[in-house]
Amino acid sequence: MENLGFHDGNLYNLIDKRCIDVRQDGSRDIQMHSSLIRRLSLESELEGHQGCVNAISWNTKGTLLISGSDDTRINIWSYTSRDLVQTIETGHTANIFCTKFLPETSDELVVSGAADAEVRLFNLSSLNGQGVEEVAAAPTALFQCHTRRVKKLAVEVGNPNVVWSASEDGTLRQHDLREGTSCPQAGSSHQECRNVLLDLRCGAKRSLADPPKQCLALKSCDISSTRPHLLLVGGSDAFARLYDRRMLPPLSSCQKKIAPPRCVNYFSPMHLSDYARPSLHLTHVAFSPNSEEVLLNYSGEHIYLMDVARAGQISGQYTSEDVMKLTKFTPMLHETPQPLAAVPSNSFSAKKHTASTLDKCKKLLQFAERSVDERDYFYGIEAYNEVLEAHDADIGPELEYDCLCTRAALFLKRKWKNDVHMAVRDCIRARTLNSSSYKAFLIMSEALLQLRKYKEALDYAGVAQSLDPRNDEIAEMIDTISRHMADEAEMKKGSKGGASKSDSRFKCVSVTDIPYRPGATSDTSQEGPRSERDDSDYDDVVELDFETALRGDEGHDSGSNNTQGSLNLRVHLRNDTVRENGGRNGSSSPFKTPQNSDLSYQPEAAIDMKRRFVGHCNMGTDIKQASFLGQKGDYIAGGSDDGRWFIWEKKTGRLIKMLLGDDAVVNCIQSHPSDCAIATSGIDNTIKIWTPTSPVPSIVAGGAAGPDTADVVEAIKSNQQRLNNNCETILPFELFERFRMHEFNDGALHPFECAQS
Repeated sequence: MENLGFHDGNLYNLIDKRCIDVRQDGSRDIQMHSSLIRRLSLESELEGHQGCVNAISWNTKGTLLISGSDDTRINIWSYTSRDLVQTIETGHTANIFCTKFLPETSDELVVSGAADAEVRLFNLSSLNGQGVEEVAAAPTALFQCHTRRVKKLAVEVGNPNVVWSASEDGTLRQHDLREGTSCPQAGSSHQECRNVLLDLRCGAKRSLADPPKQCLALKSCDISSTRPHLLLVGGSDAFARLYDRRMLPPLSSCQKKIAPPRCVNYFSPMHLSDYARPSLHLTHVAFSPNSEEVLLNYSGEHIYLMDVARAGQISGQYTSEDVMKLTKFTPMLHETPQPLAAVPSNSFSAKKHTASTLDKCKKLLQFAERSVDERDYFYGIEAYNEVLEAHDADIGPELEYDCLCTRAALFLKRKWKNDVHMAVRDCIRARTLNSSSYKAFLIMSEALLQLRKYKEALDYAGVAQSLDPRNDEIAEMIDTISRHMADEAEMKKGSKGGASKSDSRFKCVSVTDIPYRPGATSDTSQEGPRSERDDSDYDDVVELDFETALRGDEGHDSGSNNTQGSLNLRVHLRNDTVRENGGRNGSSSPFKTPQNSDLSYQPEAAIDMKRRFVGHCNMGTDIKQASFLGQKGDYIAGGSDDGRWFIWEKKTGRLIKMLLGDDAVVNCIQSHPSDCAIATSGIDNTIKIWTPTSPVPSIVAGGAAGPDTADVVEAIKSNQQRLNNNCETILPFELFERFRMHEFNDGALHPFECAQS
């Protein structure tokens, strides 16, 4: 695969073109070129923090880099010298999760948001002449209106007056520095900050068809650089939301909870849109440089690319009805469609290009066949991705059909996270090309068998048999499905006879909003590496699943405490320093959740994925980014829980670089505005700067310990196993000693509270 070349052309030709035509600016094409990316290696490490570095950001010109850390300090670094220019003791009382330069302020104003629910603004000009020693600076502006952790800040290109902050309290607030530089403390009697741009405290959805009800804990937001009226947010459900700020209602106070405003578009892969798992959420959302695409990074999932609607034209839009029909067999209007005729071309250059493309595709398919024979499904799938994603317009419907079916079969053999759903997509697409061949129906049947949708699998297998009655493989598939259906019926029969009708099952998931007591916060600068991780940005969510069976028959007293059954508890601890329902003073919430009528709710449509990027593992932290690299955004980068970060080609999803960037987790990846340089950070106390300084191009690169010699496929397989094994487990008793539960006086479960440590 490495010898097949990339789609950004030859670097020398781009340089020559720039020399010949001085009017053409080739810097955008050259900045993040494949030949440079493949030579990326660690150039330097910036030392100056004493805790995990949770936020990094470049200024507009790329001359300065700003960083925020668990040590509650902001550091300013010089790009040219790689030196620490300024250290600011911010006064935050908890981890800094986001920090940025304000545009058009000569890089003098910087803003930070932290786990103490505060947003602070600092003027660097007032610190001039004080050297790089730590300076306890008083904030120029202090906003304390959020009630939970501030996870992301956004600024608008060319606008020095406004900062947007996204918080886990479910609100996105607009802070206009011209109107005021402070606000009353959250929970106070005079708390009337009218700066809520988005109130999503009842905006989370369990599925596309369900009305929004729960609080959407915002994890990320982004503002389009080319169309700044567009605002993208993501949080604690599967849906990223695109808003037009011109269509939003006026800024409001947080005193009255209102229904969430309608968004322009929802974004979610179709197979995740009906995913009721509470732990599924977005850790990062981002616009592409031209704002025509968005990138979504999911916790416990992959990275997905989607198109943004332009001029009313929406690509890949689907509804909740489409989700329900996805795996059901429905006859097509034309069961035997005519082959798609290729458009003839009289151009000699066009014919030569097509012949060259077909020759390249044949080599790719030969490579894929060898990979399948060697059971190397990863590179086989990448070869088919290259053919289908980059050359689908040139290969013709017959070859496209064969490639789709074969790739779907490889997905089912590889069995990585959601590979079966990718196989379903390929089979549906193949069926639209040719519904008279049994192959797509048979592979679809196997995919549904893996999803345990036996009735639907039998329907597709029956269609395949009708198209090829003498095929032994189809007959064997029907027998296999029939056995599974018989086993399932037997299990249902046995469980129905042995289980009591008075079985009760209740679930408590509200513990995701556990308050974190300030006294339990450890000092990362004194405790060492372990305390850094305890007090870092790990996505600490608590999820309870109690299963109990009441003793006795139907008439048994439901209030009895005699229960039996199993306890399934999954715990993550969000390091909150404030209570969502009571603010800082512990007072109760003054509002109630609005009552949405399920009967009158009309489900919106959503935009499906265009491409998926796999290889990394995103489970441990909820600030893990996914970034477009360079001014053109032709490459995608994402951090991972194995201490590596990955770079993919956007056009095909092909992995072209794997780099070892941290001892534990890489969270932040920020591309330099104009140079081929990338800054990364994570659990380590340092920031890494990566430049194309390696003498030899390769797919792997290491950090301070030396080159990463790990096998690429084995490293990716390990990450995928961690994702596939992301299931709820019984926890040791010692963990329960960190919590205490309220009494069950009213017969209901109450949230745990963190015990003093």
